[in-house]
Amino acid sequence: EVQLQAYGGGLVQPGGSLRLSCAASGFTFDDYAIGWFRQAPGKEREWVSCLSSSDGNIYYADSVKGRFTGTRENGKNTVYLQMNSLKPEDTAVYYCAAYIAYSECLDGPLDAGHFGLWGQGTLVTVSS
Repeated sequence: EVQLQAYGGGLVQPGGSLRLSCAASGFTFDDYAIGWFRQAPGKEREWVSCLSSSDGNIYYADSVKGRFTGTRENGKNTVYLQMNSLKPEDTAVYYCAAYIAYSECLDGPLDAGHFGLWGQGTLVTVSS
């Protein structure tokens, strides 16, 4: 089955950290850039980060730049999103998806319509 699955969310206090993982299966992971998106209640899906397949480029939304760090391990078909200094406004369901439009990332903000293979998201709640 072709899929991406995000996991690792949870409840964290403001200023805390979480690491999300996105595991891929059923397709050639190395050929695709992978994006992270999030959707807060009542809001549209928002691009967070994009990790290129092979050129090493990683881009971030301004709202998370300097706090979030994306990495990928092609050998494990997995990408990660390390989230530090979390804020209540980071509360959302986080999703990963494959960049269908291009094999490498472009600087954002990126359109969710250019991504596919959406998996189930993982909920991150930042609250005291």
